[in-house]
Amino acid sequence: MTHRILIVTSRYYEHISLELEAGVAEAFDGEDVTLETILVPGAFELPGAIAMAADSARYDGYIALGCVIRGETSHYDYVCGESARGLMWLATERRLAIGYGILTVETEAQAQVRADRQQKNKGRDAAIACLEMLKLRKKFVR
Repeated sequence: MTHRILIVTSRYYEHISLELEAGVAEAFDGEDVTLETILVPGAFELPGAIAMAADSARYDGYIALGCVIRGETSHYDYVCGESARGLMWLATERRLAIGYGILTVETEAQAQVRADRQQKNKGRDAAIACLEMLKLRKKFVR
């Protein structure tokens, strides 16, 4: 059975997000999945885009990718907290299989290490989480 998975990627810190996407693509190499990618302005918009896509019933799972780097104001805290809360709500209340790939870091150097496919490869981790949640949902849904 082919899984249809939507990757929703924040354009903010695009070079980091592109590396996360590459990690996702590598993780799905050889898997029976169809991938589609859409872009949103930032991490704050990720839950809303996934909610809209879920209403279409076109996808089996979702991967949220982005990067938030702490700055000089409290904006970081709001973006990190609210994007995570929104995705958790979608996962628990709407039973969506979501791979969480939003990097929340102090510096760009930390983000690069976490995104890099030769280092921490958090894109791969988000892809694996999505697949595992799809398998778990299948176990409970008849």
